[in-house]
Amino acid sequence: MNAQPPAVPKQAAGRPEAGVGWLRARNIAIGLIIPLTILLFWQLASQRGWVSPIFLPLPSTTLFSFFDMVNRQSFHIDFLASISIVTQSFIYGSVLGIGLGIAAGLSQTVERIFGPTLDGIRHIPGIAWLPLIVLWVGIGPAAKIVVITKTVFFPVFLNTLQGIRGVEKNYIELAKVLTLTRWQLVRKVILPSAMPSILVGVRYGASLAWALVVVAEGLSGMEGVGYLIFRAQSLLMTDQLLVCMVVIGVVGFLIDRSMALLQRHLLRWKQGFDG
Repeated sequence: MNAQPPAVPKQAAGRPEAGVGWLRARNIAIGLIIPLTILLFWQLASQRGWVSPIFLPLPSTTLFSFFDMVNRQSFHIDFLASISIVTQSFIYGSVLGIGLGIAAGLSQTVERIFGPTLDGIRHIPGIAWLPLIVLWVGIGPAAKIVVITKTVFFPVFLNTLQGIRGVEKNYIELAKVLTLTRWQLVRKVILPSAMPSILVGVRYGASLAWALVVVAEGLSGMEGVGYLIFRAQSLLMTDQLLVCMVVIGVVGFLIDRSMALLQRHLLRWKQGFDG
């Protein structure tokens, strides 16, 4: 007669999931402490007149302004214009950065050819290029895409190059012992080892792209979230200015979290210190 394993109670079986859910809720609550505190002080400062309403309107006024901008001022069109520029620039900069970074990492000749020129260009801020590029291509989206692509390119390129050059020599020697071909060495050893560094550069580049589009649109252009910020500042429409700032912060947070989730998914094989 075969012995049957004891039945697991339903409540006991569900405890791990409940524990994970509670831990996730606790982490979300901890993360909301500072934003809620800022919102509370904002409300108190506006309601009690510590700051003039012209310079700091009530949170409710700012919220109503957001709906007014969406319904009556086509805020979504400006928002989509900014997202389009950021997406294109991020893709161009990341592809160029990863491609040239891999080439330079695998070949010292490529690094010697491009290294001095890229180092010189890297130290010129992207915004410093904007007036010149506007003269060449106008104030349309192309000028902003070129400037932001340049800004995204360098962190991705440098992290890719550093990731490849930082591969352990023991891995390379083991690959030689196993008689791997050059392509197999790159695909199975070098790229997986360099992937954490590459993804850090890509994540940082995404944050830079979203931050820089605001400045680029404010300095040259007639649409986009950055243009709305500079317009609101010049017209002293503080409520709309705060709306744009909150939207920029929320979208930037979501972009960074999305890149972090992608990084965690692609590096799920790599165990690290959780803190």
